[in-house]
Amino acid sequence: MLFDSTIKQRPLCLELVDEVLEVVRRLASEGMTLIMVTHEMRFAREVSDTLIFMHQGKVHEMGSPEELFSNPRTPELSSFVKSVA
Repeated sequence: MLFDSTIKQRPLCLELVDEVLEVVRRLASEGMTLIMVTHEMRFAREVSDTLIFMHQGKVHEMGSPEELFSNPRTPELSSFVKSVA
């Protein structure tokens, strides 16, 4: 299932945001393959097996949340991780 991040672009009431994230969380826990475009890094780290970091339309890194956030290999991801910490 493909989800495009609209949470930051079209503000939703907090209750609705929580409801949407809970549905995604449940689907992931049931083993459904999900592709999600998001700026919600805490949520992405929580539910993801694999993250893909893109910058200016190109894939820069791919790996587990732990790998990407703990040991970024590219300057772009390193800068991003620092900005969301």
